Amino acid sequence: MARTIKEEPNTNFRAFFRLLIQANPPKLVLSIAFGLSIISTLVGLVIPLFTKNVVDSFSVSSLSWAQISGMALAFVAQAIAAGISVYLLNYAGQRVVAGIRDRLWKKLLVLPIGYYDNNQTGDTISRMTNDTSVIKGLIAEHMSGFVTGIIAIIGSITVLLYMDWKMTLIMFSVFPIAFLILFPLGRQMYKVSKGLQAETASFTSVLNRVLSEMRLVKAANAEQSEYKEGSSGIQKLFQFGLKEGRIQALMAPLISFVMLMLLVVLFGYGGMRVSSGAITAGQLVAFMLYLFQIVMPITQITQFFNQMQKTMGATDTILKVLDHEEEIPDVGAVVTDASQSIHFDRVSFSYKEGEPVLKNVSFTMEAGKVTAIVGPSGSGKTTMFSLLERFYKQTKGSITLGKEPIADYSLVSWRSQIGYVSQESPLISGTIRDNICYGMSREVPLEELKRASQMAYADDFIEKLPEKYETEVGERGIKLSGGQRQRIAIARALLRDPKILMLDEATSSLDSKSEVVVQQALQNLMQGRTTLVIAHRLSTVVDADQIVFLDRGVVTGSGTHQQLLDSHEMYREFATQQLQLQAEDRAAVQLIPSETAVLAKAVSLKNVHS
Repeated sequence: MARTIKEEPNTNFRAFFRLLIQANPPKLVLSIAFGLSIISTLVGLVIPLFTKNVVDSFSVSSLSWAQISGMALAFVAQAIAAGISVYLLNYAGQRVVAGIRDRLWKKLLVLPIGYYDNNQTGDTISRMTNDTSVIKGLIAEHMSGFVTGIIAIIGSITVLLYMDWKMTLIMFSVFPIAFLILFPLGRQMYKVSKGLQAETASFTSVLNRVLSEMRLVKAANAEQSEYKEGSSGIQKLFQFGLKEGRIQALMAPLISFVMLMLLVVLFGYGGMRVSSGAITAGQLVAFMLYLFQIVMPITQITQFFNQMQKTMGATDTILKVLDHEEEIPDVGAVVTDASQSIHFDRVSFSYKEGEPVLKNVSFTMEAGKVTAIVGPSGSGKTTMFSLLERFYKQTKGSITLGKEPIADYSLVSWRSQIGYVSQESPLISGTIRDNICYGMSREVPLEELKRASQMAYADDFIEKLPEKYETEVGERGIKLSGGQRQRIAIARALLRDPKILMLDEATSSLDSKSEVVVQQALQNLMQGRTTLVIAHRLSTVVDADQIVFLDRGVVTGSGTHQQLLDSHEMYREFATQQLQLQAEDRAAVQLIPSETAVLAKAVSLKNVHS
């Protein structure tokens, strides 16, 4: 255990410098900034010598314009060099943070879906914002102080040893004491900083979840419960802040106390040396000025190490994201013919080891035809979609397009062949045009946009809007109805002209009137495409070319609607329940003849088997 604790900082330092180098910092700017800081520090080392000469030979007649001008020039040069250095370091810090954020953003876009299943959105946002800001603070605000502080200390000690080595050795006694104070407090600061960053990320997750679903919060009268959870996060942050404050409250006064005691001892001993003639009054003044040039950098170095501990924690969390296994979108073959049958051959999959979701699933999606997946909730239907989109990789078996495994194709090429319409089709904050054209790499002409909208039966409501295709839809499309959002999603899919279509209960959340319109739009979308449909409503699959019944991850039957109605008891019960529910929903509307006949036959067959 002791060995692990000892080696951890070294590992973190290496990780930090690796992250820094990978961010491609502006080396020339940093070199100029540090050069100016060093010049400013060296000028500061010369000033006490000027002061010594002035004190030792002080008289009005001894003052010359050359001395006054030299002092003034030194002060001005130091101020200008320090100012430019601060700006350049801030610029370098911002560039480094921008580089890290760019890498993070690029990485987040290619991380697999499994990463987002296991990590809260707020935590990920915190990596991008809070943790990178901690690194910027170290570079822009503390790095220069650390480097120049080391130079100032070394330079001052060198001059002091030359001036009076006995007083300098007395001063050295403070360093072991300061180290004994700083080291354990620094270790505590590191632990507190990691805990603070983790709690900040957790609190950000709560904010993100609650603020993005405020309508649900208010509709469910959940304000008080959410307040309690948020308040708990605030109190935890408060407690971490207090711990950090306690460490700083110990650190600063202890160092100040040691330094004041040192000043008292040095003034007393220095006064004795002056009275005995061993040193001059000017040497004592210069000695004290050099002492301040040591004390001030020690404070800066202390702040640097505090910030470094925070930065180590931030580096750990950022590198966990950057080192995570990612998707490689553009590696693999290009799909040249997607109009082929898709085969699931003994496919198994589990999210957790020992908990299979799909077990030896085998069936074929015939090219250009409709395959429907039905079954109770939790049977693995949506997981099958995820495997087809290659969000996950099956643990056993194969999925092939024709004879070629779909894993052999590049993700970009494969997913460009797929159109997807889900229960709650996601929309981005922006205009209707932005949403229909989302993901398109080319400029879409208005005529093409309107044609896709017409086929999706979306043009009717779009043209009635004041700004038509430039109408803002609001966050997640909140300004549109469910049916309107679905039709925009269908128009988006039509614009992509996919060869493979996946419909995930695309009408399950719609009212009867919207369902009719969306079903008409879906018929246009499905025309001539290899289609896989998940549906709870029988009316959406009754005309499918093939229906696969999935129960607890196992295919228990497949065939046409009529074949399953005759031979599959669970499907027959499913059909009976669904059609009865639809009859109740449409009590005031006459059922279409085909559904009436199906219901009658399903009920009669059930009675016979009973």
